[in-house]
Amino acid sequence: MRPTLRLGSIAGIPVGVHWSVLLIMLLLGQGLATAVLPAGAPGRSALAYWTVAVAVTVLFLISLLAHELSHAVVARHYGVPVRRITLWLLGGVAELEAEPPHARADLLVAIAGPLASLGAAAVFGAAAGGVYLTGLAPLAWVALGWLALVNAVLAVFNLLPGAPLDGGRVLRAALWWWRGDRAFAARAAARAGLGVSILLIAVGTLQIFWTADLGGLWLILLGWFLFFAGQAEQADARLRGALGGLAVRDAMTPPPVSGYVTQRLLDFAEIAATAPADAYPVLDPDGRPCGLVTLFAMARVPEARRPDTTLRDLRIPLDHLAVLTPDTPLEDAARRVTASRLPAFVLDQGILVGLLTTADLNRTIDLATLKQGRAPS
Repeated sequence: MRPTLRLGSIAGIPVGVHWSVLLIMLLLGQGLATAVLPAGAPGRSALAYWTVAVAVTVLFLISLLAHELSHAVVARHYGVPVRRITLWLLGGVAELEAEPPHARADLLVAIAGPLASLGAAAVFGAAAGGVYLTGLAPLAWVALGWLALVNAVLAVFNLLPGAPLDGGRVLRAALWWWRGDRAFAARAAARAGLGVSILLIAVGTLQIFWTADLGGLWLILLGWFLFFAGQAEQADARLRGALGGLAVRDAMTPPPVSGYVTQRLLDFAEIAATAPADAYPVLDPDGRPCGLVTLFAMARVPEARRPDTTLRDLRIPLDHLAVLTPDTPLEDAARRVTASRLPAFVLDQGILVGLLTTADLNRTIDLATLKQGRAPS
């Protein structure tokens, strides 16, 4: 998920928020200021309730960030690059660029988030207890108690045994450890995730129709999210099963014709017309790859501007592209290519030897499916 606003970085990991965070802040703030806090500490002004509600909402988002940061820090400890952390409507996402190298690492990366949430629950709970014992500031201990409860619930919910929840990752790691077959473990965890999602939708529906409690809408929303995420997990498991054991060299295609940054669009367009492709490498004056130009970008240049437009004006810089080697595991490369939606450059000692596109990946998956004798699903 791409963040709407980047906040900065923590320990070198980019952190951002999606616009939907505003919605959850409004919903939480309204619920705290008008229901939770007045019920626990009556007699205060609306300003006091709203001030505390805003502070509690910010602390809750910080605890969500701590949850995701725990995943990211443990992942980096095991050599797994972390693309970014994004907070959004239903929590947070730590985007890893590769999978943990073994089952033990997979387990520790998965369990780190819930442990962080339980730690936050313990800290807020202890603070709430301390404030309560003083007999002072009931509004503060109600707020701290709510934070403790919500973080504990978050930890327990995330441990439900179904991908993409942390509990699903724990299940995957355990099955991987037991069977020694990561593909089997991933498929089983994805199926468990679909089961958990259906259960949540069913419970939420019963809650609405049997008890007239609209809180069941949250369970239905979470269930639908987990259902579609579970389907994505299944597709990812199938992809990794097909690409396992392969390297980038097994799927890449030779680069099409290349252009130079100083080359005029009009001149390069004639050359590109002889090489059917959607994107073309761009080289610097020394012949080193420095970016990519797409057929779409070239076609969108107004005719009057084409004589004065060079490939430098249109190229996507190299640092915006995935750069791979021929020996990069194909399943790791697939994650990076699908995330960027652009061809990846394959370099061997700085020399461009190929491109890897989603079409290359799809062709490789289809061929692997044929060899395995299974119908594509």
